Amino acid sequence: MYGREKRVLLREYLEDGCSKSELAEKLGISRRTIYHWMATGQLDRELDDETVHYAARPRVERKIDPYVGIIETRLAEFPKLSAIRLHEEICEAGYDGSYTQVRDYVRGVRPKSEPEPVVRFETPPGHQGQVDFAHFNTPWGTRWALVVVLGFSRFMWVGFFARQTMANLMRGIEAAFAYFGGVPRELLFDQMKAVIVDDERDSGGRLIENVEFVRFANHWSFKTRACRPYRAKTKGKVERPIRYLRENFFYGRHFLNDEDLEMQLAAWLDGKANVRVHGTTGKAPAEQLESVERPVLQPLAARPYQGLLPSKTAAAKPPLTAHVVVERRPLEIYSQLVGDSA
Repeated sequence: MYGREKRVLLREYLEDGCSKSELAEKLGISRRTIYHWMATGQLDRELDDETVHYAARPRVERKIDPYVGIIETRLAEFPKLSAIRLHEEICEAGYDGSYTQVRDYVRGVRPKSEPEPVVRFETPPGHQGQVDFAHFNTPWGTRWALVVVLGFSRFMWVGFFARQTMANLMRGIEAAFAYFGGVPRELLFDQMKAVIVDDERDSGGRLIENVEFVRFANHWSFKTRACRPYRAKTKGKVERPIRYLRENFFYGRHFLNDEDLEMQLAAWLDGKANVRVHGTTGKAPAEQLESVERPVLQPLAARPYQGLLPSKTAAAKPPLTAHVVVERRPLEIYSQLVGDSA
């Protein structure tokens, strides 16, 4: 089928007085076709009413094309892997293009997640930190990540523990305070009962506060609070970092042991998590901490907290017993004593 361009040219040439034989040779069509178009009126009607069909534009080679196989393979195994991580991985494989190409390609091959409609509850600098545990499975067993996030700057500390215990909680919070360089005025907890209260209740049916944790909080001069009344607003600052920790750090990485896990975690916190531009605040957490939040944090305690519960080392010591010394004497002495008494 001949396109409209040839018919437009044919009409113009005919109006100029060109012969049909000359036009057939010039346009590469038969004279019979020319007579057919003239007989059916196809050269007389308005050709501009027809739909124009253009040929497909030739495909332009992109820098990302040799690496799309790596991206698709990684997404098949880890569907939530971030575009930033994928960009880093293909750069190690030789990619020297922009991050924008990677981001746009990943958006096209992975379904978009539903955006959260909730606006996060904001707090002033130095006022609040949020705390939560999250479990992670490693080849050598389950590990609990304790995540502590400053509410204003979003500066984050993370530590992995073998067990979710009160001792590990307090040890981790102390390490977080040292990492922050100060203490927020309150800590917000999700699992209020599991963290800062005992299982026992008073006469009114209220849970009794955990005495050990109350002493710990007083030692560091912070108040405790539960995520109430609306967890999506109050707890989002620690829920999002846990998801970020899973997807950007833990997801798709390989760890040899606890020591390797801690080394990679420290590098990620200092080199990625706390220096990237935060999606909500639009600023780097480390810059916000240094310039705004750290100056208004409470000072660190002079010494670590000394717990009420005895340590395992002290409990392992055997109880003290009286040591009786028995004097040994020759048998003749006892014979003499018996004889004297007789």
